[in-house]
Amino acid sequence: MTDLADRPRAVRSGEELDVGRLAGYLRGALPELADAADLTVEQFPSGHSNLTYLVRAGAREYVLRRPPFGSRVKTAHDMGREYRILSRLSAVYPKAPRPLVHCEDEGVMGAPFYLMRRLHGIILRKHPPAGFDTSPARIRAIHEALVDGLAELHAVDYAAAGLADLGKPVGYVERQVTGWTKRWEGSKTDPIESVEEAARWLAAHLPGESGAALVHNDFKLDNVVLDPDDPTRIVGVLDWEMSTLGDPLMDLGTTLSYWVEATDDESRQALLWGPTALPGSLTRRELAARYGERSQRDVSNAVYYYVFGLFKTAVVLQQIYYRDRQGLTKDERFAPLIFGVGVLGNAAVDAIGRGEL
Repeated sequence: MTDLADRPRAVRSGEELDVGRLAGYLRGALPELADAADLTVEQFPSGHSNLTYLVRAGAREYVLRRPPFGSRVKTAHDMGREYRILSRLSAVYPKAPRPLVHCEDEGVMGAPFYLMRRLHGIILRKHPPAGFDTSPARIRAIHEALVDGLAELHAVDYAAAGLADLGKPVGYVERQVTGWTKRWEGSKTDPIESVEEAARWLAAHLPGESGAALVHNDFKLDNVVLDPDDPTRIVGVLDWEMSTLGDPLMDLGTTLSYWVEATDDESRQALLWGPTALPGSLTRRELAARYGERSQRDVSNAVYYYVFGLFKTAVVLQQIYYRDRQGLTKDERFAPLIFGVGVLGNAAVDAIGRGEL
């Protein structure tokens, strides 16, 4: 099944790298590339935030991460922070990619970046690759592996990994609600009452803290790498740019926010993030229940965290849309994102009204 592995494409217009300058830097920074032949660069097509490229040097393959072009919010795309996290985490959590080089010199590529080993495997995006087994039993097993992987991550001893200073878990939920509300206010372009209502409800119903863990903050199917020979096994977890220390149930809420079910309305189906609505799929209720069993955490208030996840994801889309409206990006995928902001806001208000996932 190795032919189903995630594949890069040609670099998108406007997001090209200076390959000659990059090659010169890497030959001096990475001993194994000192005598390498010419480098080639392709781009992984998914993702709306940091950009991800495949760098080849002969038979060697690496992944390069850099901030999006046009972004002026450096704290949201801190390559140094992501590099430090992976440098420490990969020693105790094998599913984290191993970084190799971090470059802070913006003269090389116009922005900081880092290089890491490539993890080979299958990444399930909106539609599984042709030929992939989507039988109900296989889909369910993959979903269960994802949930179990989230519980496993939250059990990592972050202090042993040298990450005790990564964040401040106390007061995390309140800071997240306040912070994402401020981000919403700072990037609004259209009046969307449902998002405003979700923000007010979250602030008025703050739960107590459920504990502290290393949280990924974007744990979903297209951020995990599956074993090509056994896709029910996760071999890697990607995109650590938002990871920190905090309440693990907030992480669960983000995962739930990406979980579109077959019974959701058409507008929500249009925001499908991965194969979560196929026969055999877990429901959001089943996902939360399994997480509770595997983590031994109380998920009785899962609706709150789900609403937060929907709200946060809506704000993320809004920020990207705002950047597009300001002319800071040229990606044709960004203009329609305002539709998704409203859909997620409506889903949050609906969950509040029903009181269930």
